[in-house]
Amino acid sequence: MSALVLTLQQEPPQRCDLSALTADRLAAATGRIEAIDIRTTRTPLAVGDIFSVTSGDAADIVFEGGSERFDNLGVGMSTGRIRVTGDLGQRAGRGMAGGAIFVSGSVGVLAGSGMAGGRMEIGGDAGDLLGAPLPGEASGMTGGVIRVGGSAGARAGDRMRRGLIAIGGDAGEYLGSRMFGGTIVCLGRAGPLPGYLMTRGTIITASGVDSLSPTFIDTGPHELVALRLISRWLTEEGIEGGALSATRLRRFAGDTAVLGKGELFLPEA
Repeated sequence: MSALVLTLQQEPPQRCDLSALTADRLAAATGRIEAIDIRTTRTPLAVGDIFSVTSGDAADIVFEGGSERFDNLGVGMSTGRIRVTGDLGQRAGRGMAGGAIFVSGSVGVLAGSGMAGGRMEIGGDAGDLLGAPLPGEASGMTGGVIRVGGSAGARAGDRMRRGLIAIGGDAGEYLGSRMFGGTIVCLGRAGPLPGYLMTRGTIITASGVDSLSPTFIDTGPHELVALRLISRWLTEEGIEGGALSATRLRRFAGDTAVLGKGELFLPEA
């Protein structure tokens, strides 16, 4: 069966909540998809006010046209596939437990926030707080895979517990701040203070950092089998991981400000 296709007719006049457009929620919906309410900031809108709809399998949803005003797409999804040609706004894939989201463009803040499973692939850049929690939440990402083709903003992987974040470009400040576990790989350069207050987990930056907290301990250069395994894992996930196996990395332990048992790998100078 062919995909369910939603073709953007015009740029939305306001921010739109697209959380209703997942396989899980559409399976429970009644009536025409065009009539589904899109919660907005001002004037009420329905799906049909913004998109033309081509019927198809709701487990495979295609958005032909995106917008930075499209918020909450894929929130809480546990199954199915969503493909977006264009950009997305805030909180894309927040709390998703399964399924997959593919975005050709860039996404806003809090993409993959609280993600527990599934896969998100972002062709462009990601905003701040990638995979991070909302204010007051104890944990950020607890599983799944996030792949960013471009750069990521500040505090990517904040309070991360499990899973993988792979960033093809640069990362902003405080990469992996307050991490409890999981793996973050940045193939570009990381901003100041990666791993700030991390207790466990692994951060790998293939192109160095702007500055490192003095509470990390230099344990010297390493050629670990684990790094080759991570490189192979990235390749199997469809992520360019060859740069890791070809780079001699130096290991830093920390953050000792919180008696951390995390590790940060930087290219050897």
